[in-house]
Amino acid sequence: MKIYELLTFNRELLKRIHIAGIKPEDYKYLDLFNEYDARLSSGEKVTYIVAILSEKFNISERKVYTLIAKFNNEIDCCNFRAVE
Repeated sequence: MKIYELLTFNRELLKRIHIAGIKPEDYKYLDLFNEYDARLSSGEKVTYIVAILSEKFNISERKVYTLIAKFNNEIDCCNFRAVE
């Protein structure tokens, strides 16, 4: 498959992702957010979770906080923009 074919096949999805302001590389942090959500649900403190995830994923604590805030944003389904 050529790059052109892949982009054409996924055009609508890619357009929606772009309009929503989602960066394609954000997929790399889905496991981080899943773990954050699970730990938070089990009663762990946010500061502790962020410290653990920062070390585990080898990123700064500030980046973890930024990702958590980003992934918690609601999307306006009418125009696919993040609602803040």
